[in-house]
Amino acid sequence: MSDPILFYDGVCNFCNASVRFVLKRERAPEFRFAALQSQSAHALLRPLGVAPNDLGSMLVLVNGTLLRESDAVLYVASRLRPPWSWLTLLSFVPRPIRDAAYRAVGARRYRWWGRSAVCVPMAHAARTPSLNHRFLTDAP
Repeated sequence: MSDPILFYDGVCNFCNASVRFVLKRERAPEFRFAALQSQSAHALLRPLGVAPNDLGSMLVLVNGTLLRESDAVLYVASRLRPPWSWLTLLSFVPRPIRDAAYRAVGARRYRWWGRSAVCVPMAHAARTPSLNHRFLTDAP
């Protein structure tokens, strides 16, 4: 079983804060991270039918399965320490309703939280050797 990869919008302040949130609260350091704008993400997602400019959703690749929208969020929540793992109880809400709520927040995320000129989590990881290996970068 390979480590799950969380793909996120690298210039979205909300997405960047979400990556930092996961790093602080995951049960064990298992996630790897890739900004959707990176060549690494493009190379991994292209064979799965994800367009390189599709920045509208956080994605999680786990054991060859690509999770999108609320399914991705619920999977991430399942890997967090309580009480955050309790968010998986939302899986009882029908997916169309969960995904509609996800898309509503996603459509407003830049307006509500803004954008960053750089991918903050990757910049932080570059300065933090213990985190550096968890971020897929475009460096050879």
